[in-house]
Amino acid sequence: MSTRIKTLNPETTTGKSKELFNAVQSKLGFIPNLIKVFGNSPATLQTYLSLGELTASGNFNNKFREQLALAIAEENACNYCLSAHTAIGKMNGLTEQQTELNRQAIAADTKTQAGLQFAQAVTKNKGQVSTEIIQAVKDAGYNDGDILEIVLNVVSNTLTNYVNHIAQTEIDFPSIEAGKFTVTNN
Repeated sequence: MSTRIKTLNPETTTGKSKELFNAVQSKLGFIPNLIKVFGNSPATLQTYLSLGELTASGNFNNKFREQLALAIAEENACNYCLSAHTAIGKMNGLTEQQTELNRQAIAADTKTQAGLQFAQAVTKNKGQVSTEIIQAVKDAGYNDGDILEIVLNVVSNTLTNYVNHIAQTEIDFPSIEAGKFTVTNN
């Protein structure tokens, strides 16, 4: 594959990366190209997988974590992650319309929307958010622990967004492009 960082072949990979590839294969039934890129550094791959486990063990359900991933990927203009999380979001109950609106930090309920807007603000401003932005997410029903978990999701997703930008990972999901919408909430 033509990426700027090698995409490892799971059949010929050995050592810790091979062990981690096998774990991903067992869980997902395939090894996404992003994982094959991460495999170049077993420590980075392990960190990514551990971050996924940590976010999954938090207060938020899979659907909301996918909504966050979509909002963050859109803010970071990561086509690979938009493509992956659109497919995964669908498996977690998101419709095409919800997916596109979530990418724009729009949701049907005000609490979810506030969480998505906060995640995009943290991403866009590299964590430098105003007291008013923090108060808005609290007013929507998030507590301090929830705010920190949104930040954890920003960190986890930004890692994948940045690796995909650097590697130019070949998209192995139905392709979605940042900034292009068929659904808007005007």
